[in-house]
Amino acid sequence: MIKLAYVAAPEPNTANTLMKQVGVTHAVYYPSLATIPNAPEDQQPWGYAALARAKAGFEAMGMQMSVIEGRPPMEKIKLGQPGRDEEIEVVNKFLRNMGALKIPVWCSMWMPILGVIRTAYNIPTRAGAQVSAFDHARLPDRALTAHGVVSEEEQWANLKYFLEKTVPVAEEAGVKMAMHPDDPPLSPIRGVARIISTVENYQRMLDLVPSPMNGIGLCQGNFALMTKDLPAVIRHFGKQGKIHFVHFRDVRGTPDNFVETFHDDGQTDLLECLRAYRDVGYEGVMRPDHYPKMGDADFNDEHTMARLFAVGYIKGLREAVYGKIPE
Repeated sequence: MIKLAYVAAPEPNTANTLMKQVGVTHAVYYPSLATIPNAPEDQQPWGYAALARAKAGFEAMGMQMSVIEGRPPMEKIKLGQPGRDEEIEVVNKFLRNMGALKIPVWCSMWMPILGVIRTAYNIPTRAGAQVSAFDHARLPDRALTAHGVVSEEEQWANLKYFLEKTVPVAEEAGVKMAMHPDDPPLSPIRGVARIISTVENYQRMLDLVPSPMNGIGLCQGNFALMTKDLPAVIRHFGKQGKIHFVHFRDVRGTPDNFVETFHDDGQTDLLECLRAYRDVGYEGVMRPDHYPKMGDADFNDEHTMARLFAVGYIKGLREAVYGKIPE
């Protein structure tokens, strides 16, 4: 049975109460994991003590900490710069600490320099709700970054080096690594290759270092821009046991020009996607993501309302596929 989760803080608040009230008890933790200079490991946000406190906080609220989406600094790793081995050692300590605490999934990401890119956050959609968008033609700065051209060959070599150093540690720790797509899945941007941006490249990544722990954070918004048949892609990777985490969202458009949407207003057949997850036996968590802003100018809780709508919509789809979920 696929499980529904959302990004939560490990302390009581209104959002956590609302999510529990609508039946969501799996938490995705998204902390900053930036290393604190000169601090001992037991004071680092990726250290055992900090992660244990977060897990205990969720459990005290009756929630299960199922995924961590925060990432330690990895820029030197991605660019193959001096100091990457030290960054890799931090990632490995983080994975070992997750394993010791039985936190099962880490959603990693591989987007050097530029990260997630949007060109607008206030595009009007249904009844004046606002969504984010990307239009490559409207990118404010399209010049090369200070790093110049970063080639695909460099990126593949750096990714292979990273996976060879970390996947064996993840295997020992029992932690699944779930690689998130490039967002947008467009390459290159400003001279920087973005290699986690096609279905074929995902398969290449999995084949670089074959392991049950080396897998996919399947963000449907990005994958829907990579393929016209997302359910078939879910089945392709799901049959390999490579889907470790799901972002359940949708878009309209192409990789170089798209808008994000309400879950019931995108270009993807989400019901067929859930059938695909069922058919491949995926039993991990999925979470809604990238909500529109709802309400009007005087409304201060627009994201909570959009998240509640998303959860209700997804629960309805899930019941249509799996049947009534027992309490």
